[in-house]
Amino acid sequence: LPPGSCRAFWGWLNAVFNKVDHERIRAVGPDRAASEWLLRCGALVRYQGSPKWQQDYNALPTGPLGRYKIEAINATDSCIMYRGFDYLDGLEHVTDIKLEKCMYIQDECLQRLSETNNLQKSLQQLKIISCGNVTDKGILALCKLTNLEYLYLSDLPGIREKETTFRVLQQALPKLELELDLE
Repeated sequence: LPPGSCRAFWGWLNAVFNKVDHERIRAVGPDRAASEWLLRCGALVRYQGSPKWQQDYNALPTGPLGRYKIEAINATDSCIMYRGFDYLDGLEHVTDIKLEKCMYIQDECLQRLSETNNLQKSLQQLKIISCGNVTDKGILALCKLTNLEYLYLSDLPGIREKETTFRVLQQALPKLELELDLE
C-alpha cells in the first residue's frame, strides 16, 4: 500500500459511517437511528432511566418505537463528523454530550450542534476535550445553547482569544458554569 492510502481508506470509511439515512430515521425513529450512527462511529450512548452506557452495536435494545430515548452521548475517540449531525435533529432528551479526541470535530460541528432546536432546549452539559480543530469561532457558536449549564473545555490548542471568547460566552449565557483546563 502506498503511504497515506490507509488513512485515506479510513477517512472514506468514516465518511460512509456518517452518511445520514433519512429512510432509517423514519423507519426506526430518531433515537434508534442516532444510536446506530453513534455506535457505528465508536461513540457511546446512555438512555433515559438507565445507568449503563451502550457500546455494542449488536446489543442495542429493541422494543417499541421511541421507547429508548438518548439522554447522554460520549463521543470519546469516535469518528463522528459533520455530515452525520442530521441524526441529532430528532433527539429531544439529550442533556449531556462529551466530545473528546474527536479528530473530525471542528467549528462547523459546534455551530451545527448549537443550531439544533432540540439541543437548544435539552442540552445542559457539554465537554470538549482534545479536539484539535476547534477554534474560538466554534466555542462562540455555543452561545445559542441557551439551556447549557456546564461547559468544560480542555486541551484545545485552536483557542487563541481565550479572554474575549469566554467573556462573550458568559455574557450570552449568564447562568453557565465554565470550567477551563487550557494552556
